[in-house]
Amino acid sequence: MPKFTHLHVHSHYSLLDGLPKIDELLDYVQKLGMDSVAVTDHGVLYGAVELYKKAKAKGIKPIFGCEVYMALESMTQERPNIDQKRYHLVLLVKNEEGYKNLVKMVTKAHLEGFYYKPRIDEDLLRQHSKGLIGLSACIQGKIPQLIIAKRLKDAEELAKKYQEIFGKDNFYLEIQSHPNIKEQKNVNDALISISKKTGIPLVATCDTHYLKPDDAEAQDILMLINTGADPNDPERLTMKKDDFSLKSPEEMERLFKNTPEAIKNTQKIKDSCNFEFELKKTKLPYFPVPDKKTADDYLRELCYLRLGERYPKKEKEIIDRLEFELSVIKQTGFAGYFLIVQDFVRWAKDNRIVVGPGRGSASGSLASYVLGITNVDPLKYNLLFERFLNPERVAGLPDIDLDFTDRRRDEVINYVANKYGRDKVAQIITFGTMAARAAVRDVGRAMSMPYSFCDKLAKMIPMQFTLDQTLSQVKEFKDVYKQDENAKKLIDLARKLEGCARHASTHACGVVISKTPLDEIVPLQHPTQGDENIVTQYEMHSIEDLGLLKMDFLGLKNLTIIEDTLARVYVVRGEKIDIEKLPQDDKDTYKLLQEGKTAGVFQLEGGGMTRYLMELKPTEFEDIIAMVALFRPGPMELIPEYIARKHKKKRVEYLHPKLKTILENTYGIMIYQEQLMQIARELGGFSMGEADILRKAVGKR
Repeated sequence: MPKFTHLHVHSHYSLLDGLPKIDELLDYVQKLGMDSVAVTDHGVLYGAVELYKKAKAKGIKPIFGCEVYMALESMTQERPNIDQKRYHLVLLVKNEEGYKNLVKMVTKAHLEGFYYKPRIDEDLLRQHSKGLIGLSACIQGKIPQLIIAKRLKDAEELAKKYQEIFGKDNFYLEIQSHPNIKEQKNVNDALISISKKTGIPLVATCDTHYLKPDDAEAQDILMLINTGADPNDPERLTMKKDDFSLKSPEEMERLFKNTPEAIKNTQKIKDSCNFEFELKKTKLPYFPVPDKKTADDYLRELCYLRLGERYPKKEKEIIDRLEFELSVIKQTGFAGYFLIVQDFVRWAKDNRIVVGPGRGSASGSLASYVLGITNVDPLKYNLLFERFLNPERVAGLPDIDLDFTDRRRDEVINYVANKYGRDKVAQIITFGTMAARAAVRDVGRAMSMPYSFCDKLAKMIPMQFTLDQTLSQVKEFKDVYKQDENAKKLIDLARKLEGCARHASTHACGVVISKTPLDEIVPLQHPTQGDENIVTQYEMHSIEDLGLLKMDFLGLKNLTIIEDTLARVYVVRGEKIDIEKLPQDDKDTYKLLQEGKTAGVFQLEGGGMTRYLMELKPTEFEDIIAMVALFRPGPMELIPEYIARKHKKKRVEYLHPKLKTILENTYGIMIYQEQLMQIARELGGFSMGEADILRKAVGKR
């Protein structure tokens, strides 16, 4: 089998243009017997970290690249060219310097050179060309376009200029086999001629937008969704006139039998590209500590300084727990993380921004409670630190989710940006993907099928079901698929599009804080045209994989309502209310909940929850905690049992006497993850660290 590597491939991160998802691409590359592949999406690096992780797991060498848009003229002129004319150029990463240069250029293309598309110019390319390999691209490249315009001398001069910019052996003339594109043969012949004359090497590529030839129609539907064009319009943008599938090494060798060096050069390029991401190495920003103290020393000092605010009596149990937590924090190297979080939470509270009391596993940390990050006493509620930070399973940074009033959340982000540097703080991108129902509707619309027909099909799909799950489990849907040819065609096309990235937007709460300027590590962009916010091009899991500090700053409307209420009470009555000191045994409050008057109460409003509260008739705070924990798919089945046991309509029973102290507060029903961990310790002899590993495994079921 000939050795060949595809160096010009578009994944679904070439939004609504490329069809293959990363998993599908890698599986197909492996099936065709290739051991490497490049992904070169249009103007972005969205899938780079995902490609790296998944390719490495499959034993495939990933090559990172981008098909950038080159502006017609310099963008640094007094009157930059504001024109849709642009050219393609493929850039591939050789090493770390090349990665940083590509990230810098992609970022500048989006933040400074965007005009319909993110553009770079030759000045920027010259500044950041080191560590990169350039390919002349498809017929939309500038050299091919000069050839098409019969400006052969100019094409040759530009090729020599690019060779000078990238350096000898780092620029290639890209020949492709697309026989139905009338200009392609002339372009190839001219490129071969330029290569012979100048010595600039050739490389064979296939401008891949889908994997198999029979995926062409699905990719065409993707473009129809993108452009909103009429499928019957002969002038519309389409790629159906030729084959843009991922071809096998044998087929590529046959197509380029007259230029075997163009096939061999794919291996030369593959061997030159050796960039590796450094994953999971923590890159915490530097928190300034006074008097040349270490972060661990200063964290300890702050904890003991504020301990008396939470616990006037410093009992041994409290000191032992705090010392244990501080030892684990020191062992894991996360002192800086706690210092960073407590700093901006304290700033928010000092500026009368209402902050949520804490949720998730962070509430199990006594250090977080003492520092004011959370406002739930972990000792009072038997919350476990190991669920938050397990010394036996250190998997990335801890995760503290923070809630702020939705109206003032941006103030906190601005504080963080000012403190650590605006070039080191950004929000995080998220991708809207085509779920089953949306895929059916989008495909139907693109095919000009009646709305009522598509809507009827879409409504047969249960929420959260994939199309394959629906076909196997929903008889009505399966019958329509078998009996109606139009339905079958629509569903088959939708299955190919399902899961493809449809658009990019800003994650609801994700913020990244870096030690170094972000555009040295992560490509950046504006989330949408006209939105001046800056987001990373990597989604939150990739950000965490890179070891960057990702925080969730969630804006909650409920906290804004609380903030407004406190302000009105002060204006009307002149009374300042500290909500952190409100009693948890107020009978009038429980009476309102018992009567179902829960509108506006976070997590307690809504028909189902309100009905259960009226049945439960809560009398203590533990009842509310339990109901919130139970009100989710699966555990909901236990709500009637919990209510019956509370009202003594059913006996409270324990499978083992040791369970009584653990499950007593929840009437013998295991509700919380902490209870599972305690049971594993008491009955199984697990350490708390081991119990947390068991908890995590159970949580994935």
